[in-house]
Amino acid sequence: MNNKEGLILQGCGGDMQEWADGINSTLADADILRSPFDKLYVFENEGLTNIMFPFEDVELDIGKLAMWRLQTHEQFGGTWLSDYVPNRLGGFIEEKPAQEQKKPDCPLVGEDGNIFNLMGIASKTLKRNGMAEQAKEMCDRIMSSGDYRKALSIFGEYVNVTSVYDEPEESEDEEMEVTMS
Repeated sequence: MNNKEGLILQGCGGDMQEWADGINSTLADADILRSPFDKLYVFENEGLTNIMFPFEDVELDIGKLAMWRLQTHEQFGGTWLSDYVPNRLGGFIEEKPAQEQKKPDCPLVGEDGNIFNLMGIASKTLKRNGMAEQAKEMCDRIMSSGDYRKALSIFGEYVNVTSVYDEPEESEDEEMEVTMS
């Protein structure tokens, strides 16, 4: 909820729907809220049940709400989301885009087409690339697919399917270097 704002009320015990109805009614009667809070989030912190009313999709008079919040602070412990999170929760969690792990090259084209053979080659490739969990997941999905064509398409989700004929072969010069060293 970084870069968003809302009103947090602290120490809200009892029925949350009663709280939502009561706050919507109170703020509407005070000509602060022009459209009701349809969403609310309930969470616990420091032994208190808290409610956060997000400002998204809500029409309100923010100036009047700020005055109401100050006037009722003793009663509701009202604060802004942007104040509460850094001061009580240590800050917002930065959302980082999930980095897609690069699929390793796997020479399957030109191999024996037996599904178990191909699965073994792909699994070994994934494990060699530190992706043992993905290897297990891939094998489980292939085994439960029940269809050869579906199984073949699953390989492409985990490895970059290449041909055995595309593999670089050692030249005689390279072999000479290896044996002479």
